[in-house]
Amino acid sequence: MSSANLFRLIFLAAIWGGSFLFMRIAAPVLGAAVLIEYRVLFASLFLAVIALVLKKPLNLHQHWQHYLILGLFNSALPFLMFAFAARTLSASLLAVLNATTPLWGTLIGAVWTRQMVSAKVMLGLVLGACGVALLVGFDHVTTKPGAGIAIAAVLFASFNYGIASNYAKQAKTVEPFSNAHGSMWASTLLVLPALPFFPAPGEPTIGIMGAVLALGVLCSGVAYLIYFRLIQDVGPSSALTVTFLSPLFGILWGMLFLGESVGWYTFVGAAIVITGTALVTGFRPSFGFLNKAKTA
Repeated sequence: MSSANLFRLIFLAAIWGGSFLFMRIAAPVLGAAVLIEYRVLFASLFLAVIALVLKKPLNLHQHWQHYLILGLFNSALPFLMFAFAARTLSASLLAVLNATTPLWGTLIGAVWTRQMVSAKVMLGLVLGACGVALLVGFDHVTTKPGAGIAIAAVLFASFNYGIASNYAKQAKTVEPFSNAHGSMWASTLLVLPALPFFPAPGEPTIGIMGAVLALGVLCSGVAYLIYFRLIQDVGPSSALTVTFLSPLFGILWGMLFLGESVGWYTFVGAAIVITGTALVTGFRPSFGFLNKAKTA
């Protein structure tokens, strides 16, 4: 891995870890539906400009159904669930619970293909569940009213990501950038009907709208571009490393900018979840790329 790609990987993890910070700031004021409509709309407009520059058509007449399915499970539903939970849970807890996505993806894949998982994968699933249980059991945030529903919403969001990843493997081949661009527009349409039923609780300030803009353009639009560039340059396995790094940034940003208290259970629970995820995905850390990065 070159030094440039190593920087992209760390930057991507920092961006995605920051998405929980921005949701935590904006969700109590805008509510889930309004916040996510802004997020996917800003991301769609940003990606539309990039698509225009790169001359990448969406081919809606061929792929509109695919974009709708991917937009529903990979953006609209999980984004709404995270925004709903962000009104109650801390950014650090949101970030760690999000790391269970590969666990759900593997479990759904096993049911989808009707194949038994290996003993190592089963151990990873058990560890992931134990890590979540540790977080839920010791984090004082979970004692707040509505915390149980919020935690369930986050796990349901990660479950939807698992559905989306398995669907993408089985679906017809669509160029990755078009997947991101098309699914964002589909999400914009899918979230739209929810707006009349879930109006914004408060009036947004300039700071709130700044967080929303960062969430849409930076954490969705720019992040997708970096992620797909990493997949192209280093392959999906190495790009998957971001799954293990983003919770650490989520915890860090919550501590620095929101003053969230983080106990031993946060780090231990995160370590257990990440270890379980590594076992499930078959990820084997290799530090040889660091030496290559130094000489690149």
